[in-house]
Amino acid sequence: MPRLHVGHPGVTAHGPPAGEISARCEGDRWLTAPVNTPSGLYFAGFGPADANPDIGDSAIVETIGLGGFAMAAAPAVAGFVGAGGLREAVAVTEEMAEIAIGEHPHFRIPTLDDRGAPVGIDVRRVVATGITPLINTGIAGRRPGVGQIGAGTVRAPLACFEQALAALAGTLGISG
Repeated sequence: MPRLHVGHPGVTAHGPPAGEISARCEGDRWLTAPVNTPSGLYFAGFGPADANPDIGDSAIVETIGLGGFAMAAAPAVAGFVGAGGLREAVAVTEEMAEIAIGEHPHFRIPTLDDRGAPVGIDVRRVVATGITPLINTGIAGRRPGVGQIGAGTVRAPLACFEQALAALAGTLGISG
């Protein structure tokens, strides 16, 4: 993933190491916060009490305009992760557009009149609106060795974006 220029408010990488989620806005500094537990559809015999907080690498695709950001392009996936159908998928993509830097020039969404998928997470917009990226993810079991127990969605915590905005302000010499 290409890095954005110095002082840019865009997230250049996003992903959860064990137990937390991170956002990198520039350089090599990662800003972290505890992860949330996904909600969604569970395989037979499993439920929310069996779920682990999100630990996969699904968050990175939201950074480039796929995953939850492009849910309107694959409404069947919305159903698979327990997020509804076409109407809900379009609503998620529209919501993600509110925190995106722009539209992807190649990842087009036919259900949105061929608009580009929202791309680039703008930390300023995340903090200003309180809308955090929606991540399509597999749900891992809490017990070691169980593996995937379902599929769902999870919201990135606001805290890592608040930290990223504070770091950006510091880089730009803005106080307060």
